[in-house]
Parts: sequence; C-alpha cells; structure tokens
Amino acid sequence: MVNDRISDMLTRIRNANLVKKEKLFIPNTRLSRNIGALLEKEGFIKSCQVNSEDELILELKYKGQNQQPCITNLRRISKPGLRIYTSHKNIPKILNGMGVVFVSTDKGLMTDQEARFNKLGGEILCSVW
Repeated sequence: MVNDRISDMLTRIRNANLVKKEKLFIPNTRLSRNIGALLEKEGFIKSCQVNSEDELILELKYKGQNQQPCITNLRRISKPGLRIYTSHKNIPKILNGMGVVFVSTDKGLMTDQEARFNKLGGEILCSVW
C-alpha cells in the first residue's frame, strides 16, 4: 500500500523518463488526474487519459533526435511528515520562472503563476522543470 500517492506518481514518471518509455500507467485518483492535467497543460507530457481499468495513462513527451525528456526534474516539496504552506506572495519561483510549482489551494490544484494571479496561497506540492 502506498501512503504518499504524489511521491509515487512523481517517482513513476522519473523512472519512466530514465528508460524512455512512451506510456506510463498510474493508479487513478482525483489528485493524480489533476496533476496529470496540469502537466499536459504546461506541455511536459503529451496526454493524460483514464482507461477502462480505472488507470491513468500518461504519454510522455521527448524532444530532439537524442530523445531528451521534456521533464528534466521532479521534486516533492510538501511531504506527509512536513507540510509546507505559503501565501501567494511567498510562492517560490523555480529557475526564475522556467519551472513550475504546483500549489493546492482552496480553489483546487493550480500552477504557481495562476495562484499568484488569483492571490491564493496553499500547500506547495511539487516542482517540475
């Protein structure tokens, strides 16, 4: 049994990138669907779909002839043992705005730019670049 679904999802994506897999299967939860949708919207993956066996299918995206993954690094920030909350003013910028931070707010999961624009703080889940 997995206690931390977000860390499990990020680790699966990281491992699939290392072996250059095209598709990745993840247990379907509302939070993993939201993270997959944000990854697709930000252009880090090709698509995020739910199949008939109630699994989430992520199609990973690669660029160039060397098939370099679009996701360079994934990092879990807020963990079950130490939750990290912040206001909209203190949301960190990753690589001067080149990376994306996912923030769980009371209005739902959103990127750092959306949270700053809507002036919403919350729990900082992870960073992707």
